[in-house]
Amino acid sequence: MNFKKITESDSNYDNLEKKSSSDLLKIINKEDQSVANNVKEAIPQIDKLVKKIVKQLNKNGRLFYIGSGTSGRLGVVDASECPPTFGVDYDLVIGIIAGGDKAIKKSIENAEDDFFQGWKDLKNYNVNKNDFVIGIAASGTTPYVLGAIKQCNSNEIPTGCITCNPGSPLSELSKFPIVVNVGPEVVTGSSRMKAGTAQKMVLNMISTTCMILIGKVEGNKMIDMQLTNDKLSKRATKMVMTKLGVDEAKAKDLLTKHKSVRLAINSQKI
Repeated sequence: MNFKKITESDSNYDNLEKKSSSDLLKIINKEDQSVANNVKEAIPQIDKLVKKIVKQLNKNGRLFYIGSGTSGRLGVVDASECPPTFGVDYDLVIGIIAGGDKAIKKSIENAEDDFFQGWKDLKNYNVNKNDFVIGIAASGTTPYVLGAIKQCNSNEIPTGCITCNPGSPLSELSKFPIVVNVGPEVVTGSSRMKAGTAQKMVLNMISTTCMILIGKVEGNKMIDMQLTNDKLSKRATKMVMTKLGVDEAKAKDLLTKHKSVRLAINSQKI
């Protein structure tokens, strides 16, 4: 398959090393401002993917992110934030990165070249037809991700992707592709920049929308968040006070007893 790998295209800027810090910051910021509009164009694709994920989650399925390098790390970050934010189990949204957990902190570049390891890593979680797997790769050509998505398709496991290259192998292989064309990076080929920002934005949209649609938000509040620190406990207290019209002492008492905003509020409903 022949396609133009836009993520590797030459930067629109040159002689970067001769520019001032202020000029460099302005250039990067200017390019970043375009990302949100690029993501906006992909909303119809994101919508189709989200609807399918919600169907899978509602039949006790799970959401997997799989990627390498920056893409893999972004998936791990989004997955790890779902339990404290929405109170879901840690095995509902799972991030897998080429090279394993050690690759989160230290780059293991050759791990992405193993076409078969991605599927092996998914099988460690007993991935099945009820689940949904999203391959994340800015280039859309990462063997680790391609192999995983191909095997998922062969096993009738729904698949999606987040990539920044139109017509890439990954977007052609995935059943629910999301393609965000952000154009060339300021530093040629440094896809941790605009491509990474686009991927993070899309991941936020996917996980947040899915969690809302499966009932993890009430009104505009994270009613199932975990009360794991003082900031969250204070936020929970305010939520209970506002919802029930009680004072701070009563709200804290209810939260101490029930360990949950949802349960604290429901305990007072007639």
